[in-house]
Amino acid sequence: MKRLLSLTCAAIAGISSMLSACESQQQMVDQMQPNAVQVAQKRGAFELDCPAATAEVLSKEMMQTPAATPRYTPPERAEYTVGVSGCGKRATYLVVCAQGGTGCVAGGARNETH
Repeated sequence: MKRLLSLTCAAIAGISSMLSACESQQQMVDQMQPNAVQVAQKRGAFELDCPAATAEVLSKEMMQTPAATPRYTPPERAEYTVGVSGCGKRATYLVVCAQGGTGCVAGGARNETH
């Protein structure tokens, strides 16, 4: 009975740990979102030739990168799909922000609509 109880407690602790990791990842994605939106908005305003362009997050997620080597684990990164619109034009950008990094990078768009 004691063994069953200790196994049950260990399982609950493991689940609790996984849930808190998910929560902290979600917090990280939420914290980096304003920077991601700003980077996409600036790039979109330039490429659309529309200083008044606005940006909105269409999707977001935390990406898990497998370790390149046993000694090096790349930083986790958040990826956002951000739509930018203004002056009758629209574009979508993939924005990547690395945990502990100094900023975000907006991937180019080729899907501008007029």
